[in-house]
Amino acid sequence: MPLPRLHPFRPRSLALLSGYSRERLLADLGAGLTVGIVALPLALAFAIASGLRPEQGLATAVVAGFLISLLGGSSVQIGGPAGAFIVVVYGILQRHGLANLLIATMGAGLLLLLMGALRLGALVRYIPVAIVTGFTNGIAVLIALAQLKDFLGLRIEKMPADFFGQIGALHQHLGGFNPVAPVMAAACMAIVLLWPKNIVQDKPLSGVRRWMALLPSTVIALVGATAATALLQLPLETIGSRFGGIPRSLPALSWPAMSWAGMQQLVIPTLTLALLGAIESLLCARVADRLTPELPRHDPNQELMAQGIANFAAPLFGGLPATGTIARTVTNIRAGGTSPVAGLVHALVLLLILLVAAPLAVHVPLAALAGILLVVAWNMGEWHEFARLKRFNLTYRTLLVGTFTLTVVTDLTVAVEVGLVTACLFFVYRMSQLFQLRPMASTAVPEGCVGFELYGALFFGAIGKLEALPDQLPPGTRTLVLQMHQLVQLDTSGMEALRDLHRTLAKRGARLVLAQLNAQPLDLLRRAGLADELGAGGIVTSLADLKSPA
Repeated sequence: MPLPRLHPFRPRSLALLSGYSRERLLADLGAGLTVGIVALPLALAFAIASGLRPEQGLATAVVAGFLISLLGGSSVQIGGPAGAFIVVVYGILQRHGLANLLIATMGAGLLLLLMGALRLGALVRYIPVAIVTGFTNGIAVLIALAQLKDFLGLRIEKMPADFFGQIGALHQHLGGFNPVAPVMAAACMAIVLLWPKNIVQDKPLSGVRRWMALLPSTVIALVGATAATALLQLPLETIGSRFGGIPRSLPALSWPAMSWAGMQQLVIPTLTLALLGAIESLLCARVADRLTPELPRHDPNQELMAQGIANFAAPLFGGLPATGTIARTVTNIRAGGTSPVAGLVHALVLLLILLVAAPLAVHVPLAALAGILLVVAWNMGEWHEFARLKRFNLTYRTLLVGTFTLTVVTDLTVAVEVGLVTACLFFVYRMSQLFQLRPMASTAVPEGCVGFELYGALFFGAIGKLEALPDQLPPGTRTLVLQMHQLVQLDTSGMEALRDLHRTLAKRGARLVLAQLNAQPLDLLRRAGLADELGAGGIVTSLADLKSPA
C-alpha cells in the first residue's frame, strides 16, 4: 500500500517574493501597527483569565503571532492567544499544572503539524455547524462567568475549573464585593461598545468621529481605566498588586519538565487543544476569505502546519495555545492589510511595547480587563441561533442545545465527543431511511422471477431491510432479481448481507440475480468473491438478459 502523499510546505509569505509593491508595504505596516495595539489588551486579558501571568499572553502573541504569519497559508490571518482557549487552558492548568499545560500545547502543535502534512485540513469542515455553534456559545458563557470575580472585585485565591464550582465560589465570596470594580468594568464595556467604529451601517464616518474611529476602543478603555486608577488611587486590584508587574523581556527559552506519568494523563487535553485550534484557525481563515475576495484563498493544510509549529514553539517561552483570531484578523483587513507582512509587524509591535512600556502595566486594573472580556464573550456567541431554533429540525436543535449544555456544565472535550457521536448516529439513521426496496411490476421480469429495485446506499445501517426480504417473497419464487442501477454505494456490511441473502435463497432452491450494477458495488462484489459465488448469470447488465427459471 503506497504511503499518503504529504502536503508541500509552501508558506503564503513566499508569494511576496514577486509583485510586492511599495504601496502594499505601507498598507501592511499601518495595518500591523493597528492590530498590534488592538492585540495588546487582549493578550493580557486572555492570559490572566486563563490563570497565567500576563507576560505569557504577550509572549504567545509575539512568538506564535510571528510564526503563524510567516509560515501560514492565509494572506491576512492574525494568530495569537484566543478567547476560545480560556476555559480549556484554565481547566488543564488547574488539573495538571503549568508544566503539563505547556507539554499538552506542544503535543497539540505536533498533531496540528501532522494533520496539515497529511492533508487533513478539509476534514475540519465536516464538523456540523450545530456543534461548532453550541460549543462556541458555551465557551462564551464560561468566559463571562469567569470574569464575574474581577467584575465584582471579589478576592478569590483560586477559582474552581468547573461550572458549579465557580458558581459556589462566587456565592461564597459575595461578602467581599467591591462597588468600585463593577463601575470601572461597566465604564470599559461602554467605551468598547459605544466608541465609534470605522464603518456604521456600511457608511463611512466623517469629522471628529472618523478620527476617533482610528483609535481602537479596547486600547482607549484600557488606557483610560489605567490612568483613572493611578491618578485617583482607586481601591482596585491591578496587574501589579496581583502579579508584581511584567518583565521587560520575553520569558527565557526553556524546555518544560516532563514525566511519563504526567504525559499519560495529557492525551485528551492534547487532542482537545489540537481540535479546537484547528477549528478556530480554519473558521477564521474562511471568514477572512469572504472579506477579501480579491486575495488568494487560504491553504488549510499549510495553515494547520503553521499553527502546529507556532504551538510547539510558544510554550518554549512559557506561552499558551494560539490560533487564528477572528477579531484581530478582521481588524487587519479593515486597516488595509493585504499580506502576511501585517501579521509580522503586529508581532514586532507587541515585542516593542513589551520591551519599552511593560512597567506601565502595573497600574492596569483587572476590573477593566474583565469588562473587555465580557464584551469579547458577548461578541463570540452566536446568540441569534437560539431564537432561530424553531426553524430547524430536531437533529439540529438536539446537537446545538446538547453541545451548549455539555460545554457549560461538563467541559469542551465531553461536549464535542458526545456531539460528534450524536451527529454520526443521526446521520446513520437518516441514511438508513433513504435506502429503499421497491417491488417491481411482474411484467418487468420473466415469469417465475420476483424483482425489487434498490435505491440509495446499502450500508451497515440499512441492511435490516434486506435481511427481511426472504420472508416477503411469495411461495414458489425461483429467482429473486435486484435491480441496482440506483444503488449509489455499497459497503462491506451490505455486501455480506447480499451474500447471506444468496445463501438463504440457495437453501430454498432459488437463486439471486443482480442487475445493472454501478461501478463501486460491482468492484466490491468482485474483490470480495461474491460475484464468483453467484455464478454464471448471477450478475447481468440489463433486465433484458434475464432468463426464465427452468
